[in-house]
Order: sequence, then structure tokens, then C-alpha cells
Amino acid sequence: MEPGRKYSLGEAVELAVSTAKAKFDETADVAIKLGVNPKYADQMVRGSVVLPHGLGKTVRVLVFAKGDKEREALDAGADCAGSDDLVEKIKGGWMEFDRVVATPDMMGAVGKLGKILGPRGLMPNPKVGTVTFDVKGAVEELKAGKVEFRVEKAGIVHSPVGKVSFGANKLSENILALLESILKLKPASSKGTYLKAISLSTTMGPGVSIDPMDVRSILKAV
Repeated sequence: MEPGRKYSLGEAVELAVSTAKAKFDETADVAIKLGVNPKYADQMVRGSVVLPHGLGKTVRVLVFAKGDKEREALDAGADCAGSDDLVEKIKGGWMEFDRVVATPDMMGAVGKLGKILGPRGLMPNPKVGTVTFDVKGAVEELKAGKVEFRVEKAGIVHSPVGKVSFGANKLSENILALLESILKLKPASSKGTYLKAISLSTTMGPGVSIDPMDVRSILKAV
């Protein structure tokens, strides 16, 4: 790997996969530097995307819902569903879940968990489809590998994109799906270069720089 070099997407993924030498199946992550200032509300970039090949791990989904919607959630594959009983269980320290969905009528109760769920990035949000009456669709998407992303204070989006065992082709397709979604969310108030830098790394591996121009050309050709 050459210091300071920006690789094409294909080269970068092949390099990241070939340098992953850990005895476990490493996770691949991307860090994307955007030309936005998140301290301004109109430059906040936040959304979600279902990665075509998922994340390669089991996602435990909890749903806050009542009655028919609770049954719908469980039938769709939710690991746990309920209402006030779950609120009290989480207040007591139970955290055996990875993602949270809530029906709109449950948000009053779920709001009481803001100090617990918020810092962990688990608070349901309508902007990413986790506050909805379509609990079946939400659960199925999360189980299939839907990821949420949000630009941080420094203007960087961090997101997992799968496992090294996926191989270069599947990882490339997951990365392109994520970047396409982020490009579509470019704020109108963002001036200059929007997609400034992209870095791909595995759990134990070095960061590999991806040329943003190569990504743009691939997405325009699709």
C-alpha cells in the first residue's frame, strides 16, 4: 500500500481484503468526509439504506408496539416486542438488542428512555424509518442489513459495510449502495466539494483511501 495514494474502489477493496489477517472474520468499515457543517440544521446528513448483501451478522430487533402491531412485529421476525413492560425492563438495565423500532403511538413512553437509548444511537427516529406503523417492513429491512448513518461533528460519516468473508465484489456493491444514498442526501446549502474523502478499513487492518472521483464515475455509469 502506497502512503498518500487514492485507490480506485476495486483496488481499495481488494487491498483491504488481502491485508485482513486476523483469525476472525473482520468487519469492513468506511469513513466518509463530507463538505458539510453539521452544526447547521440544514446541513445535517442523516438517513438509512438496506445494503444489498447485508452486514453478515444477526441483528436483534426490539419493537415497541401494542395489540395487533405487537403480533405483526413478532410474526415479521422481531426478537422482542411489547410496550410499557419493555420500557420498565430497559430501565432496569436490560439491553439485549441491537436496533429499536416503535409505532408512533408508543413514542411518548419510549421518550422516557431517551437518556438510555439516545447515547447508544438506539432511539427510534421517523427520518430513518424506525418510527412507523409498518412494523413488518421495518423489522424485515433491519434483519436484511439496513444501516443508519449520521454525519458527526467533524463532517464524517462512519458505517459498517459487511464482513471480509463477503469478498471484494459484495463489499464493493455494499459500499456503492451506501455512497449512492449519501450522495442523494446532499444538502442544498452545501457548497463546493460534497464527497471529500473516503477511507475503507477492516477491524485490524490499515485505512485505504478510495478516490471519490472513481466512485462518482461508477455511480454515474450505473
